[in-house]
Amino acid sequence: MKRGIHDGATVNIRLHPHAQLRLAERGATEKDVVATVEGGERFPAKYDRQGFRRNFAFDGEWRGRYYATKQVEAYAVEEDGWLVISLITRYF
Repeated sequence: MKRGIHDGATVNIRLHPHAQLRLAERGATEKDVVATVEGGERFPAKYDRQGFRRNFAFDGEWRGRYYATKQVEAYAVEEDGWLVISLITRYF
């Protein structure tokens, strides 16, 4: 469980086992996900979830190609803080 700041208040940010398993596969870290929920753009998502989106300077190689930016989207439900269910990572 991570403690994060969201909208000026301290909240719990937890990763569901599915999201935890997908971190390395999608090139994200727990730190990326927490930063996305803490300071990313918030938007409504399907199934009564909330989405959070944040761009990070990447300036590196992912799967054999160079990218300047990594975008992390985290999909969460509010459950004693935020429980991140899934995540998507895009590179551009």
